[in-house]
Amino acid sequence: MAQSVKGMRDLFGAELRWFQHIEETARRVFGRHGYGEIRTPILEELDVFKRSVGESSDIVNKEMYQFTDKGGREVVMRPENTAGVVRAAIQHKLLQNNDPVLFYYIGQQFRYERMQTGRYRQFWQIGAESFGVATPESEAESLLMLHSFLTELGLKSLVFSINSVGTPESRPAFHAAFRAFFAQRADRFCEDCHRRIETNPLRVLDCKNERCQAALEGHPVITDHLDEASARHHARLKVLLTELGIPFEENPRLVRGLDYYTRTAFEVLSSDLGAQSALLGGGRYDLLVKHLGGPDVPAFGWAIGLDRLAMVLQQVRGEAPAPAPALLIPLGERAMLEALKLARTLWDAGVALQLETRGGALKKAMTSANRLGIQTVLILGDGELEGGTLTVKHMATGEQESWPVSEAASRLAARRD
Repeated sequence: MAQSVKGMRDLFGAELRWFQHIEETARRVFGRHGYGEIRTPILEELDVFKRSVGESSDIVNKEMYQFTDKGGREVVMRPENTAGVVRAAIQHKLLQNNDPVLFYYIGQQFRYERMQTGRYRQFWQIGAESFGVATPESEAESLLMLHSFLTELGLKSLVFSINSVGTPESRPAFHAAFRAFFAQRADRFCEDCHRRIETNPLRVLDCKNERCQAALEGHPVITDHLDEASARHHARLKVLLTELGIPFEENPRLVRGLDYYTRTAFEVLSSDLGAQSALLGGGRYDLLVKHLGGPDVPAFGWAIGLDRLAMVLQQVRGEAPAPAPALLIPLGERAMLEALKLARTLWDAGVALQLETRGGALKKAMTSANRLGIQTVLILGDGELEGGTLTVKHMATGEQESWPVSEAASRLAARRD
């Protein structure tokens, strides 16, 4: 029997309903903040990610699906979407004036990484990117939008974990202090950290090896080595988050996993995950647009994995909010024609309705209704046709009543609301 490729999966049923609800909520919340949707190709040139994510990153070194296409081009299936959005903004000259440009995206990404609960090799992300504004106020507005999005989904006890990774100009002083600290206990760090300390010392802080995390105890803190402008920026962001009532904590080990971050880096933690663990992350990347050949434009953004978010919401909230369809069962050939006409009227009125079109016995249709969890069944037979009524059975209670056909749309709409 054919199977899906490892790390790729089919979405349907209850889980897909959560995906759809999350996407609908994102479009509503982001739209009212002035963000517009952008859709970029799944295939991008390899160089887009080598130049943006960084050749020293695990994504580029270990995780990308890359190949040479039939035209001899080196391409990748996008492992994240920020670089593709930046490439699109540059290509279509969207960043030529001084106006802010606000985008969100919903789409699939691909990474060949170790399988974990809620993590797949083909995965979905929702992200938001803000171009053209370098202020901490723009960050606070984006984080407020994110907080609204998560709370409208029903997540609670959210905490924003924040740090500043400074700028390329301010980092050498930290790198020197950190390398000296590392050298004193080098034997306690893993092989990957020994590679990272040479290419990008910040990545040592992000190592998930428990032994390495223990060895970091007492490490130099990057916020002690910030330039004056970055320090003011970080202090102002903390004031804004406090005034907006967005709970946050400082985390000196938070650096994120990509080379393009400057100044603010953040993650969101939620107790809905059980232990305090990260739900998503992002930060400022003022140098990326210019690095990819565009104008010198600041930017800030974040991304969240839909697969894991849907899993969490299904665990803590159960079924996704969705209109529960009624089932219309016609009995007989004449009733079937009238049921099609009635169903069309109800659908046009916005009523969620499933029509039984198999014909056959009422018992068989009722058995299906039970299996599908349908709460309201409408029965249309010869007797109902003569009287202009519907027999309505409420499956949860077993109660049965008669409705005038003319009132079906309003009554079903009232039950939905």
